[in-house]
Amino acid sequence: MSGFTTSRRQLLAYSLAGAGAATVPAWARAAEADDAEIDAIVDGFMRAYQTPGVAIAVLRPNRPPLLRAYGVRTLGRPDKVDIHTRFGIASHSKAFTAAALALLVDYKKIGWDDPVVKHLPDFRMYDAAVTPMMTVRDLLVHRSGLPLGAGDLMFFPAGSHVAADALKALPHLKPVRGFRDGYDYDNILYLVAGLLIERVSGMGWDRFVQTRLFDPLGMADASPTRRANDPDVAGRHARLGPPVRGMGKLEVIAADEGPMVDAAGGINASVADMAKWFQAQLAGGLLAGGKRIWSAEQAKQMWTPATITASTSGATAENPVRPILQTYALGWFVQDYRGLQMIQHSGGLSGQVTHSAMLPTRGIAVSVLTNVEDGVSQPIRNAILDRLIDAPAFDWIAFFGKRIEQNQTEALASVAGGVEKAPPGGPSLPIARYAGRYRDPWYGDIVVTERRGKLAIDFVPTPAFKGPLEPWGPDSFRTRFPKGAGEDAVVTFAIADGRITGVSMKALSPLADFSYDFQHLAFVPVA
Repeated sequence: MSGFTTSRRQLLAYSLAGAGAATVPAWARAAEADDAEIDAIVDGFMRAYQTPGVAIAVLRPNRPPLLRAYGVRTLGRPDKVDIHTRFGIASHSKAFTAAALALLVDYKKIGWDDPVVKHLPDFRMYDAAVTPMMTVRDLLVHRSGLPLGAGDLMFFPAGSHVAADALKALPHLKPVRGFRDGYDYDNILYLVAGLLIERVSGMGWDRFVQTRLFDPLGMADASPTRRANDPDVAGRHARLGPPVRGMGKLEVIAADEGPMVDAAGGINASVADMAKWFQAQLAGGLLAGGKRIWSAEQAKQMWTPATITASTSGATAENPVRPILQTYALGWFVQDYRGLQMIQHSGGLSGQVTHSAMLPTRGIAVSVLTNVEDGVSQPIRNAILDRLIDAPAFDWIAFFGKRIEQNQTEALASVAGGVEKAPPGGPSLPIARYAGRYRDPWYGDIVVTERRGKLAIDFVPTPAFKGPLEPWGPDSFRTRFPKGAGEDAVVTFAIADGRITGVSMKALSPLADFSYDFQHLAFVPVA
């Protein structure tokens, strides 16, 4: 780590020397830094955190995009990551869905403040009074009142649900706050946005994004969804424990998202593609040769904050880029970064996490794609940004290590006795009495079976979620899903007068991704 910091300072000093230095702003000279220094930044993180593969795109004024690829696609295999290797960019896909809607606004097919029911008459929210007030803009800005990750279990891991099921689920998803009363990140309303694009344009979301965005932008590697048997795709890697996911050795895992999630997080793309996407973003929709893909007005709309997501007192010694204010626009977070406007997003899938950001006033963009789910892409992105804007030296490698240590300490402290030791208590009914079929109105059915005094569970719409149940406290059981199959859950049966009246759940691990939203399920027995 110290070698990385020293090298950074030395190269910075060299870049500030020479004739003409007095007439060029320091940040502009920093942006002209030798590409080898960016390689050194990435290499430092990969060595420190055993990252198998990384690909980056760096945009700087008056220079061609810097495209770099490092490491291997999949541990244990020789295939190298290259600049055309496709990664799942996950929630970066939201900005593409927003851009697709912006095109429809440009075509005068919709308006941002049109009620959703104008274009999707079958759209319904839990609160009937909210339904007519929800606008096209509201679908994108995470202020609907829905809880964090509501409904995600329909598509993480992949199962039998299809995008149209989002419309059927919404009336059953209870809000946790008032409409437009605050921020909670969701995916399901982006699926609705994808359905709206299909309804208005007459073509599926995937075809619309391909023909109206990827093709004009020249994103030749990009695909609206994950391709089967892709010859140049990044693998997936995660730490599966023990004791919980997010800890232990790095292992290869399978991709587990399905096509239902596409409008919210399904796009696969290379860094060569991401460079073209960010060039268009920084240019406000203007392409080389003077052609526009979206109007200047829509470029402004997509970056205009709509929802406050967080506010703080600002930077600290421990985190010099903590924003004073973070907001959400149309598919983008908008915040401050060392006194500059930042437009950014991240994307997380099982085994892959990506981070990208633009500093529009400097003409800078950085996109970092990784084939691990530990989030190392964010400090890599920040370290590169800092170098390009001549920020004070900061050890992002050490920062990331401290964050990992803190997260793991908090996770272990929150599970008294660890996740392999059952809490006190047990079943109050004969084991066979827990068997049966149970139904949740938005997710569907689970089936609990008994054989030789032991229980097993089958999440019917989600084939990956099958396995034994083990006693785990009073009238509760924990799942034992196959290794790498998402997250295990604690299943609790509600009992009244000797009868099971309902089933609730929560994720076993406190490190579980919010998309495993077991806590939003409320099953009742099926007669």
